[in-house]
Amino acid sequence: MRYLFLLTVFICFSVNAQVGATMHCGYDFTSYFVVDAHEAGKTENVKNLKVTIVDSLGREVININNIYSWQKSNQPMVFSMNYRVGNDNKPLPPDAVITGKERFFFPYAKDNYLLSVSNKFPAENFSFKIEDIDGKENGGHFKTVIVPLNAYNMYVLCSSESQQAAIKFGRKMNKPIDVVLEKQ
Repeated sequence: MRYLFLLTVFICFSVNAQVGATMHCGYDFTSYFVVDAHEAGKTENVKNLKVTIVDSLGREVININNIYSWQKSNQPMVFSMNYRVGNDNKPLPPDAVITGKERFFFPYAKDNYLLSVSNKFPAENFSFKIEDIDGKENGGHFKTVIVPLNAYNMYVLCSSESQQAAIKFGRKMNKPIDVVLEKQ
């Protein structure tokens, strides 16, 4: 009788643990910064820019032991351009013919610059710097821009709809950071 009671208690705790567990998504513990860098009056992004996370002195931030991002340990935190992938989830070359079946690697951004960071990234402590390191490619040099970051700039991908609905005032989350570049 004692074993039957213990078995029943064990099953109850096991079922409670299974029901109480929350669903996880593929982006758990990860957020993204998305930057839309374009010229005034134009909608397409300027290509071949260097976009990096910098500290208050303008120095590149190094991701020491993956403290800020789960990718590229011990390297500077540099944004990359979003790219298209085919049905096989492999990157397509930039000059590939678009047939409509392709999609962007990061589906929440189009041809923007993006950077994966951890959800605990202290955005208020940093800025990002946009530099035109190859003026020939862009038809002229653009001025270097430093923009402060905020927590609301991060794409928090695993939030629930109720969390998003609770945000009634202020800037909405999951929007690209819009930067208008000026030529020198």
